[in-house]
Amino acid sequence: MEECVSRAIITGVAALVTAASVTLGACAARDSGSSAGAISEAAAPQAAANAATPAGDGKGKCSKVSLAYVGTINGNSAALGVNTLKGAELAIKQHNQANPDCQVTLKHFDTEGKPDKAPGVVTQVINTPDILGVVGLPFSGESKAVGDLFNNAGLAQISGSATNPALSTHGWKTFFRGMGNDSVQGPAAAKLLTGSLKASKVCVIEDDSEYGTGLASQVTQALGAKATCSDKVKTGQTDFSAVVNKVQSANPDAIFYAGYYQEAGPFAQQLNDKGVNAKFVAPDGSMDEEFIKNAGLAATGNVYFTCPCVPGDTFKDFNAAYTSAEGQAPGTYSTEGYDVTTVFLKGLDKGLKDRASLLDFVKNYDGQGLTKHYKWNAQGELFDTPVWSYKVQNGKIVSAGKIG
Repeated sequence: MEECVSRAIITGVAALVTAASVTLGACAARDSGSSAGAISEAAAPQAAANAATPAGDGKGKCSKVSLAYVGTINGNSAALGVNTLKGAELAIKQHNQANPDCQVTLKHFDTEGKPDKAPGVVTQVINTPDILGVVGLPFSGESKAVGDLFNNAGLAQISGSATNPALSTHGWKTFFRGMGNDSVQGPAAAKLLTGSLKASKVCVIEDDSEYGTGLASQVTQALGAKATCSDKVKTGQTDFSAVVNKVQSANPDAIFYAGYYQEAGPFAQQLNDKGVNAKFVAPDGSMDEEFIKNAGLAATGNVYFTCPCVPGDTFKDFNAAYTSAEGQAPGTYSTEGYDVTTVFLKGLDKGLKDRASLLDFVKNYDGQGLTKHYKWNAQGELFDTPVWSYKVQNGKIVSAGKIG
């Protein structure tokens, strides 16, 4: 994800919880024998018995070390970044409660999701010596703008949500991604559209962000001849009448919107007002409760999402702790924020005291998290990259299963 700004500074207070011991086998999707791209009949994912937890064994040893969340905190449309922050805060709270001899500070730095502001903020982070690792940045545009800075400083960053594939092609040794990128999500979205949703004519609409343009390209390529129309919108746009008219004339079976919820919701509403009944599919950048609020009646129909994120509200103990702290269920990428923070904490528990050591630890990390197995290749991409589908049901976004 890319250029956005957030809605509020969040400070979470979480209770220490006991990690669940359930079988790893429940994570795997059962093949229902349906056509390629159909939503699997998977049971909800559950925590693997060997999933790493922030609390660890309670024997961590460290002193005067910090991690940082760097990304959007304030603004109108950065819920996805704030979700990551909340997940990271929960991990830190649980860790510190369980490890009296290793108290880790999580420092917050607000980029507002803006590529032009992010370099100055990251420079502050780099110049804070006790910060040994960074959770973030959430969006692709700002991540692109600061990758060289992190790399030159030798400061490891793990993004739980920046999905533009090109981020891992710059030769940065400090960039790690906590989920699959859009070269994974794009083909998965095409499989959803043409498989279980049975669309043979798809309009691909993209916004002007680094995220939206990149994902639209991946989806269009994967759809091939079934991508029968396309158009563009701008960040902050509110009147979509011209695009709606074009879509109506094309009469597609489905629409894929590559962008964020701030525009996706009103766009879906205006399509509905015009009588366009095509299935509406959007990616992780649009998968937020704000979409439902902005889409109005359009959110009651055929609305689906794709996300390289795992539905966090199905992890019993994580969900209970998160809901207790925040008063609401985990959002998109909350669980990934929790997981990537846990990776850093495992290194700090070993007494690592400098950036070079923690960077080396992350490079060689090989362990199970709540959402997936965390092990990276030389470009900072995970080997395990599941993509899930979601749908709007009874006014809520609910999991519709792993995309096969």
